[in-house]
Amino acid sequence: MLLLLQSTPLLLLLALLLSGRAGPVGACLAALAAALPAIALTLPPAAEAGGLPGFLAREALRGAWLAAQPAAVLLGGLLFHTAVTRLAPAEATPHPATPRRVFAATLLGGAFVESVTGFAVGGVFALATLRRMGLSGAPAGALALLALVLVPWGGLGPGTALGAALIGQPAQAVALATAWPSALWMLCLAPVLWRVSAAAGVPVPGPERLRQMGLMAVVAALLLAANLALPFEAAGIIATGLPLLWVLWRLEPPQGVAGWRRAARALAPWAGLTLALLLARSWQGAPSIRPFPDLPALTLTHVAVVLWCVSALLLALRAPGALPAAWGALLRARRPALAMLLYVLLGRLLAGAGVAAALAQAAAGALGPFAAYALPPLGLVSGLVTGSNVGSNAALMPVQVALGQAAGLTPVQAAGLHNFAGAAGAGMSFAVTAMIAALLADGTRPARFWRLLSPALVAVLLIGWGMLWLEAGAGRG
Repeated sequence: MLLLLQSTPLLLLLALLLSGRAGPVGACLAALAAALPAIALTLPPAAEAGGLPGFLAREALRGAWLAAQPAAVLLGGLLFHTAVTRLAPAEATPHPATPRRVFAATLLGGAFVESVTGFAVGGVFALATLRRMGLSGAPAGALALLALVLVPWGGLGPGTALGAALIGQPAQAVALATAWPSALWMLCLAPVLWRVSAAAGVPVPGPERLRQMGLMAVVAALLLAANLALPFEAAGIIATGLPLLWVLWRLEPPQGVAGWRRAARALAPWAGLTLALLLARSWQGAPSIRPFPDLPALTLTHVAVVLWCVSALLLALRAPGALPAAWGALLRARRPALAMLLYVLLGRLLAGAGVAAALAQAAAGALGPFAAYALPPLGLVSGLVTGSNVGSNAALMPVQVALGQAAGLTPVQAAGLHNFAGAAGAGMSFAVTAMIAALLADGTRPARFWRLLSPALVAVLLIGWGMLWLEAGAGRG
């Protein structure tokens, strides 16, 4: 009976979202209500101070703090996009939707932005680019979600660093273990892109498919090489940035001095933002606000702070009309920010009460000797529910490592598999799909995104199980 109560919030959330009978916000509110009985019966003794009301109040504050940071990054990302558009009006000119432009906007451009900023901002930028091409509806939203392929390295990898800290392993080693299944998944995403692109009315011909698959192989190789030779925080930027420059140059080679100047003006904001973020990351011991000792702090060098500062500077360069443009960007973020807050709160309550861990342990007990094979689906579900790499790792990383060790995996190998699966789920999570649906503002439900992207989710499980089988076999050998 307790297990049924613990699973009810997630089952209800899935049923409402997949049926289309409730929007993202309504479905989450229903799941929050359904979670109360399970939370009351699962609360550990250490969390019972003040009873259920005290726990809910404490976790609501903690959830609000966790949600405030990605919401601030989302707002900063929209402001930056507004600033870049105003500084480069030619970029606002609609481009025809061609297979190469769609590829550049999603698996390269959006993934690069996500590596720089994190918190699904890459999907926001990809969606804005696709809409300027004239694409809309569920296919445009699904294409934008494909930009979130490098979530473990998004925002310079705070989730990966947190997961490694939780199990006492080097973050560089966990990132490398995550890179192998991620590289395989990137190769699987090219056919998914072609499928969704065809649904959007932009079919990809055979020769272009070969070129795109070759570029994805280059991205995968660069990701592995960067994690081997460089600080893992920069791996996503390098893996996507270099191929992106090549594709953009092929799409629109600069002509003459004027052309090179236009290209430099278009690239300057991105180069400046990347440099600012890397410089901020190198500042150790920056002042910070940390109301909760066990949750991430908001430092002066946080991605959101850098985004807001750079955006303000860029907007100031085009002062006439800058304030109305900035206000319009902030207004567009209201619904996505509310959805993000609710879903983070749900994930926080389920994790804080021990519901997520209890479901994981129940699955392990039911599977017996095959318990380790629950690691990829549990990682995927944790990402879908919590909506972030940070939340997924905070909720289940220790439990997942224990499952992996039962099958002969090292802590780093198990952490890498969970980090991969959880991050993949986070990129297509309830919170992120709700945000993209809210930005579309055309009545599209998240369930339509998942139907279009179902092969990508299946690939996560197959790659996870395959890697687990190989690593466990090598450990026994």
